[in-house]
Amino acid sequence: MAASADQPPNLFSPYQMGRFRLSHRVVLAPMTRCRALNGIPQPANVEYYVQRATQGGFLITEGTTISPTAGGFPHIPGIYTQEQIDAWKKVVDAVHAKGSIIFCQLWHVGRASHQVYQPSGSSPISSTEKPISGRWKILMPDGTYGSYPRPRRLSTEEIPEIVEHYRQAAINAIKAGFDGIEIHGAHGYLIDQFLKDGINDRNDAYGGSLSNRTRFLFEITQSVSMAIGADRVGVRISPAIDHLEAQDSNPLALGLAVIQSLNSLRQLAYLHVTQPRYTAYGQTEAGPLGSADEVSRLMKAMREAYDGTFICSGGYTRELGMEAVSSGEADLVSYGRLFISNPDLVARFKVDSDLNKYVRKTFYTHDPVVGYTDYPFMGQARSRM
Repeated sequence: MAASADQPPNLFSPYQMGRFRLSHRVVLAPMTRCRALNGIPQPANVEYYVQRATQGGFLITEGTTISPTAGGFPHIPGIYTQEQIDAWKKVVDAVHAKGSIIFCQLWHVGRASHQVYQPSGSSPISSTEKPISGRWKILMPDGTYGSYPRPRRLSTEEIPEIVEHYRQAAINAIKAGFDGIEIHGAHGYLIDQFLKDGINDRNDAYGGSLSNRTRFLFEITQSVSMAIGADRVGVRISPAIDHLEAQDSNPLALGLAVIQSLNSLRQLAYLHVTQPRYTAYGQTEAGPLGSADEVSRLMKAMREAYDGTFICSGGYTRELGMEAVSSGEADLVSYGRLFISNPDLVARFKVDSDLNKYVRKTFYTHDPVVGYTDYPFMGQARSRM
C-alpha cells in the first residue's frame, strides 16, 4: 500500500527522483552476471532486464566497462564501441516499453583484473602498485580462479585520459537510450582504489589527504555531469566495505568528504551507498566497522549530509527496506541477490509473498537461461533446482 499524506512513505510510495517519477522505491541493484558474450549484450540480457522491469520502476545495470582496460571478469558488457551501444539499445528500448527507467553503471575494475583481460597482456592499472593479496582470487575466462597480479600505478599525467573514458562512456550510454548513468565508485574497484587510504599510497595531487583522495571521483563526476547533465548522474560508494582489501582508516570521514565534494556539483540524480551486510540488527561482517550500531551511525550521518536522493543497499529484506524508507534512512532501497532469484520481486514484496531462493553457484556462469532468466514468477512451477 502507498502512504497517505499523513502517513510515512514505504517501499510502494511514489517518489520524484529529480526529473524521474518513480511509482515505487524498490530498485534493481547493479550486479555482475557474466552473460554479455565477448562484451556484447545478448538477447538473454534483454529478457533478464525486461523480466525485472515494472511501470515506474528503476533499474541499474550490471557494471559496464568504460574501456578495453576496464574489465576483470569474463563476458561482462562494455559501452565503448558502436556494437556495444547498439546492443544496449535493444535492452533499453525493451525496458522502456514496460515503463521502467534504467541507468547504466559505468565501471573500471582497476587492479582487480589480470593480464588475460588486458589489451596485449599488459598489467592492470590502479592508484598503486600494491597487488590484491592471495586471500582473494580472480575468476578466469576458463572458469578457474587465479591470483591478482601486481598492478601498474597510473602516472598523474595519465589520469585525465581515464576521466575522459568515463565521460565518453556516459555519452555513449545516452546514445544507447539510457536515462542516465551510475558511476561505480565502490567495492574495491578503480575509483575506490583512489578513495581508500588502505590502498592509495600516492604522494601526488591524488593521494594523501581526503581532498586529494576524493579528487579522482570528483573530476569524473564533474566531467560526466557536464557532458550529459547532473540530473542524469548517480554515484555509488562504499566507505565501510573492505571488499578486495579496500579498507579505510576512517570510513565516516571518507564518506562525508565524498559527499561534501558531490554536494558542490548540485542536483545529481542520487547517491547510492552500500553498507556492510547484516541481518535484522545482527552482527556485521568483519570489516573496518565493528558493530551494526556503528554502521547505522555512519549511514545516518551520510544520509543527513547528502543533499539529494539517497539510495541504500546491502542485505536489506522487505522488512528492513520498509523500515529504512519509513524512518527516512533512505529514499530508495536497492536489492541484488533477491532480485536475481525473483524477477517479480516488486510484486512479491507488495503481497509479502514467499521468495525464490537464489543459487549462488550460477551467479557468474555464462548460460543464457540457467540461473539467469529461468527463476519462476509467482504462480509458476519451478522448472529446475
